[in-house]
Amino acid sequence: MTKGSIMIDQELCKGCRICFHFCPKGSISQSEKLNANGYLPALFDNNSECSGCGICAIVCSEVAIEVYRE
Repeated sequence: MTKGSIMIDQELCKGCRICFHFCPKGSISQSEKLNANGYLPALFDNNSECSGCGICAIVCSEVAIEVYRE
């Protein structure tokens, strides 16, 4: 089984939460800290079971997510 992780650019993210709903592993939540633009960006749980499927990056309209697979 492939292990994955994602990097979310906190300043590009507008906190739309679309990636939350599409993540099959529930690895993405909302940060409690505002970014420079006043949005609550998405936050990746490093302890999650992320498979690196890339769905979050595909649905991100701001292109704020990079996917990595091990």
